[in-house]
Amino acid sequence: IEELFHEYKSKQKPVVGVVVEPIQSEGGDYHGSPNFFQRLQKLTNQNGAALLVDEVQTGLGATGKFWAHEYFNLPTSPDIVTFSKKFQTGGYFAKAKFQPKQAYRIFNTWMGEPAKMLVLDAILKTVKEENLIENTRKTGDLFLNGLKNVSKQYPQLILNTRGLGTFCAFDMPNASVRDKFINQMRNAGIQIGACGDVSVRFRPALIFTEKHANIVLNKMVEVAKNF
Repeated sequence: IEELFHEYKSKQKPVVGVVVEPIQSEGGDYHGSPNFFQRLQKLTNQNGAALLVDEVQTGLGATGKFWAHEYFNLPTSPDIVTFSKKFQTGGYFAKAKFQPKQAYRIFNTWMGEPAKMLVLDAILKTVKEENLIENTRKTGDLFLNGLKNVSKQYPQLILNTRGLGTFCAFDMPNASVRDKFINQMRNAGIQIGACGDVSVRFRPALIFTEKHANIVLNKMVEVAKNF
């Protein structure tokens, strides 16, 4: 990344911002270390570029924290954070220096719709009152440990288990094996998704509990046993 900053600067095209996901979701659920993100923030600051963290998939508790970037222990908050999906609306928050000088310079029909704001308010209250982020953290610990145990049972099939909260994933030997496994899990009553070249990902709701995690793990063993 540092080389790219130098490359564009030498072309008289300075980088104005870096957009990054806390977990590269569609690309295969790849995780960066806290050290990586700390160094990335330092690099953007040194080059006068904004650091935009895309929390569209990771935001609102899926990783066991409200924002996934909380895991990185950044010296200061990101310059801009985007969010959507579970928030029921598309939006962002930013440091004061990045706010447009004129109203409505960043605006579209999906942002700030009053009815969606009421829904979001109810969601946030429910998440807090029912302690759903803590539930996700505890359930995620059990679920990830369970995935690792399944991987130990079937090491040639379930590879590279990883996750934060219930935002979990693993790899399979190739895309055809991965797609066949997903189809067989669906036939067994479990809906899971694909991402990247060979990855399988889980995106359960915040009300996903240890009971549900054990159901998924048991079905995985059944499918893997007869695969």
